[in-house]
Amino acid sequence: MSNEALCVINGITPIHIKIDEIGRLYEITQGIGTQYDRDMELGNWTHPATHIKTIDGEEESLHPIQAYTDGSKSDLGVGAGVVILLDNNIIKTMQYRLNYRCSNNQAEQMAILKALEYIQNVESDEKILLVHTDSKITLQLLQKKKKHIKLIDQIRTKIQEMEQREWRVEFRWIKAHAGHRGNEMADQQAK
Repeated sequence: MSNEALCVINGITPIHIKIDEIGRLYEITQGIGTQYDRDMELGNWTHPATHIKTIDGEEESLHPIQAYTDGSKSDLGVGAGVVILLDNNIIKTMQYRLNYRCSNNQAEQMAILKALEYIQNVESDEKILLVHTDSKITLQLLQKKKKHIKLIDQIRTKIQEMEQREWRVEFRWIKAHAGHRGNEMADQQAK
């Protein structure tokens, strides 16, 4: 009779199963983070020549498609919100709940990724998108080509896919809670 069989007969968890169990518990509670902030494997990196375009200014945008994204973390939980406009008309709002261990920045990044995933299938004569975000950290991470965090690289990859389908994607930082209608709506979706 094997050691594993004797353990089961005596009601004891076999050692290899117990080790796996403890390893998974450690990974969840003390490990290298959530699935969203882990480093991307080398084979999944985007090409270093890929550049994320950001634009400055508060003037009214002439982009036919715009997305307002926001993330939120509070005692009530972690959420991501998205508002998508086509020719200044709201065509979609989205709301996501994330694991309570996720950070506000991860929620911001998830909102951007979900907006891009939705918009890539929007029918429009002009495939020009402006993503508004109040997350400077996310915009800075997108610009740093040597940073390969899973969500950031997923955003970069999605932008590359969209550009191959003739989309032009730009980002703009906007001040939070400054009266931008789309940003205020995205903020409500995130809460």
